[in-house]
Amino acid sequence: MANDTDGTTQDGIDPQVPPSGPGCVECLESGGWWVHLRRCAQCGHVGCCDTSPSQHATHHFEGTGHPVIRSYEPGEDWFWDFREQKGFVGPALADPQSHPADQPVPGPEGAVPEDWMDHINQ
Repeated sequence: MANDTDGTTQDGIDPQVPPSGPGCVECLESGGWWVHLRRCAQCGHVGCCDTSPSQHATHHFEGTGHPVIRSYEPGEDWFWDFREQKGFVGPALADPQSHPADQPVPGPEGAVPEDWMDHINQ
């Protein structure tokens, strides 16, 4: 458990766990691609957002019950609680705070189809 910025305790967050890598674990394994990345605040799993074709961050929550994600995009530090269906401000997590700044969005480089906008979830 971690204390959020207003002093309350938030379960589903382990601030000591680093992210699993620079991109969505499942997309990298399968040759897929993502629009934006989300980081599990409990185990560090990096998955793709719900706009992405495969929505691996949400599937990770559904499969593990880990309730909280944080944006893994440069300059973003918001958290989302799947159970409450709301965002909040949370504690600092272990570095790195985002995917590499030179990584393209959408990504990864070379895997994104030219017509990628026709494949996103809205």
